[in-house]
Amino acid sequence: MLLEGKNIGFRYGRGSWILKGFNLQLKSGEIVGLSGPSGCGKTTLAKILAGFLSPDEGSVSLDEKPLPKGGFSPVQLVFQHPEKAVNPRWQMYKTLNEGWPVNKTLLESLGIEESWLKRWPNELSSGELQRFCVARALSPCTKFLIADEITTMLDAITQAQIWKVVLDIAEKNNAGVLVVSHDKHLINRICNRVIEIK
Repeated sequence: MLLEGKNIGFRYGRGSWILKGFNLQLKSGEIVGLSGPSGCGKTTLAKILAGFLSPDEGSVSLDEKPLPKGGFSPVQLVFQHPEKAVNPRWQMYKTLNEGWPVNKTLLESLGIEESWLKRWPNELSSGELQRFCVARALSPCTKFLIADEITTMLDAITQAQIWKVVLDIAEKNNAGVLVVSHDKHLINRICNRVIEIK
């Protein structure tokens, strides 16, 4: 499969262009890094590619068709700040199974304890919450994962654990991964190629 952004242009209101004429292709099974300075539009691009935002110019396609609307999306986005990506009024078992019935093996590989399932988001740390967000996104139906600084706020052991699971499942499912990060060491270590936003 191919996730493609063609001539993407975006700005908020009538402000200056954050992105202009940007092109990106991500194929099944590819691990691609996206880097650039703060404020250059990386997160905005991630939201556009996942269908959270509509570009002002250009288009996003999945195998040359528009991104599907409604239901579980084959393009999943995991944000940097997990507390903003979960419903504070839902216990974690409901958040976890929002898109698909997550299996016990995946929970164990991410270090999610069974007792956490009955907790509320405010009863978990950022690292614990992020494990849930990653698990929720790693459905067998996920064809592309957009990981926007997903381990930046976490300790080194948690980072390594999460990335091992993400990369193992991506390889197993032949899913493409876009790694949005400031961490050049991480990008150079796990990515097939790197795209720079100037």
